[in-house]
Parts: sequence; structure tokens; C-alpha cells
Amino acid sequence: MKKRKLHIASESEIRRGHTTDVYFSRAVQVLKRTRGSKRVKAEFTVKGLPQGYTWGISAGLEECLSLLEGIDVDVRALREGTVIRPLEPVVTIEGNYTDFAVLETPLLGLLSQASGVATKAARLRIAAGNRTLISFGARRMHPAIAPMIERNAFIGGCDGVATVAGAELLGIEPSGTMPHALVILSGGIEKAIQDFDMVIDKKVTRIALVDTFGDEKFEALVACQALGGALRGIRLDTPRSRRGNMADIVREVRWELDMRGFSDVGILVSGGMDEPDLLELGDAVDGFGVGTCLSSARVLDFAMDIVEVEGRLEAKRGKMSGEKKLLRCSECGEDSVVPADVKVDAPCECGGKLQALNLNYIKRGAIKRRLPAAGEIRKHVLKGIEDLEIDPTGQ
Repeated sequence: MKKRKLHIASESEIRRGHTTDVYFSRAVQVLKRTRGSKRVKAEFTVKGLPQGYTWGISAGLEECLSLLEGIDVDVRALREGTVIRPLEPVVTIEGNYTDFAVLETPLLGLLSQASGVATKAARLRIAAGNRTLISFGARRMHPAIAPMIERNAFIGGCDGVATVAGAELLGIEPSGTMPHALVILSGGIEKAIQDFDMVIDKKVTRIALVDTFGDEKFEALVACQALGGALRGIRLDTPRSRRGNMADIVREVRWELDMRGFSDVGILVSGGMDEPDLLELGDAVDGFGVGTCLSSARVLDFAMDIVEVEGRLEAKRGKMSGEKKLLRCSECGEDSVVPADVKVDAPCECGGKLQALNLNYIKRGAIKRRLPAAGEIRKHVLKGIEDLEIDPTGQ
């Protein structure tokens, strides 16, 4: 048995099918020995959404295309970052089944978790409104997938990410303040923020963590007085065992800062934040650090189903056969799923134009469409959720 220093699969192992469910590997063995390979169309759809969700965000497409590149298949898919609902065709693969069968498990994993994180980030974005939203969740998951979490948190709506690797992947600067360890080892917030200001590059925003030893408002005032106009914000990360009512604490700190001439100093809150917290704190704060709720976001339950075999309509019970495409009205946003070969000439009932959203990405194993940068995908998400709502009680 191979001993691993880190319990992760390499890219090579994933491509070779070593992370697939074994029954796919056995199915390939059987088919190659008996009936040979058959050309199929297989669709990836979301079977259902987490409780209370009425929509999700599709993500993970770039990694899926990378995994399928070089294999003799055609791939059609929704643009990454598109708002999706159950049973809508998100990705369609056409090719010989035995050529891609062992990739079903990793493809589902790539789509399911990435979409789950992006969806949660989009919901948090709606809850946060126009306030700053930073992903702090990498510490709650395996470090090998930290860049994936950060990327999908960002495209889903976060303004920044905390890890160096995640920021490098996105082409942005990492975001962060200071840890409690620095305050403790410096002997308090005054010395900690002064040392931070002396050592760290001036382009890094000065934000002081003000809940290590004393009352938040007093540590906040100490930090403001220690750094003067250079301090741009304070962060409250008060433990729940000492928190009481966070909204009351924030209002008290804001009052004291304003009364002493520090109205330009913003307030960032972190520590177990989720949708209800963001909605409750509302305009009292300038930004949020969100962690565990992002990195442990509920996955979107994707499934892959064969819908055609050698040009014949064929699907298992409970699934609709034939390749499909997603139509969305440019005016009212209503969705409809129709057979892929249907020509859409009539407008939507509201009079708006119906747009087919499934695009060609791979032809005979070659990627034929430009893959957008993360920032471009993020803009697509933000536009898509402009008129959407969330119910924070249905988590």
C-alpha cells in the first residue's frame, strides 16, 4: 500500500480514474470485453437543492473541461456562474461511453462542491448588500482544496479571499487583518498595530483586531489613537461565549468611534457569520469575514444520466430521454427546458426574447471557446442574482 504524506489524489490519479467509484471501472471492463463502446449523450443536472434554496450557481466547469480535454468527446454547457434550478441541463457530454466513464465521479465532485460554495457565496452576497465580503473559510477544509474554495467564493460574490494561493489563482491581492496571536505576543493591541504598521507594506489596509484582552470599544479606541488616520478599520471577532448581542456591541463601538472623531474607521465583523447575522447587522457594519458557512457549504446534488445511446432516445426510469437545452427569457427571467434540436422562434409569454444558454465548449477533445477569467465570471453571477432573494431560515 502506497504511503502518502498528504491524503490527496494527484491530478494524474484523477485522470486515470483512481478516484472514481469502482463500479464505473468494472462497467468499462465488461463493456470492452462484450459489447464494445457505444456513443452516448450524458447530461449533468442538479437533482435537488439544499433545503430552502430556490436557485443555485453553476461552477466547476473550468476544471471539468480541463479533465475532459484531450478525450474524444464533445461538451456543451452553461456558462460558469449561471443561475440554475433543478433538472436543468448544465453540462452535456457526447462521446464513446468507455472513453469518459471513469471520470463520472470526479466530474460530479468538481461540479457539486464548486457550485455549492459559489451558491452559498451568492446568497451571502445578497444578505451583505453592498458591504465588503471576505472569504475566511480555508482553515475549515483540507488545505489542498483551499484554492478551489477561494475561487468559488470569489466568483459567487465575495470581494476578497484570505489565502495566498487562492489570491494568486484569482490574480488579486489576499485580504486579511491580524491574528489574535500577534496581539497576544505583542502585549496588546496598541503595540501590535504599531508594529504592524511599521513592518507591513503600506499598500496593505490597516485593520486592527480589537477583542483580544478587553472590551471591544476600549480596544478600538486604543487602536485608533495608536495609529491615527492610518487606521482604516477595526475587526470584531468576539467569541460566542462572550458575545451577548453582537448588534448591540457593534452599535456601541460605532457610537464611541463617531463621538471621538473616528467616523472614517470602518467596522468588520467575523466569527461564525452566516446569512441571518449579515441581515441582522445590516448597515451597522462595513464588512464581514465569512468562514465555515462558506467552506462547508452544502453541495449541489448533481447527477449524470445517459439520455441517448447511438442516436436513440434512451434513459433510465425517472429521467427524461434526449438531449435538452435551457431557455431563459431576457425580460422576466423565466426558464424552460426543451429538446436540444427545437428551434425557438416565438417570444416568451411576457414578450421577451428566449435565449438558449447551452454553449459548445469542447469538440473532439479540443476546447473551442475562450474560458473567462474569475472576475468576469463573478460579474456574470452578480448580474444573474440582481433580482433574486433568499430565505435565511431555510438553511
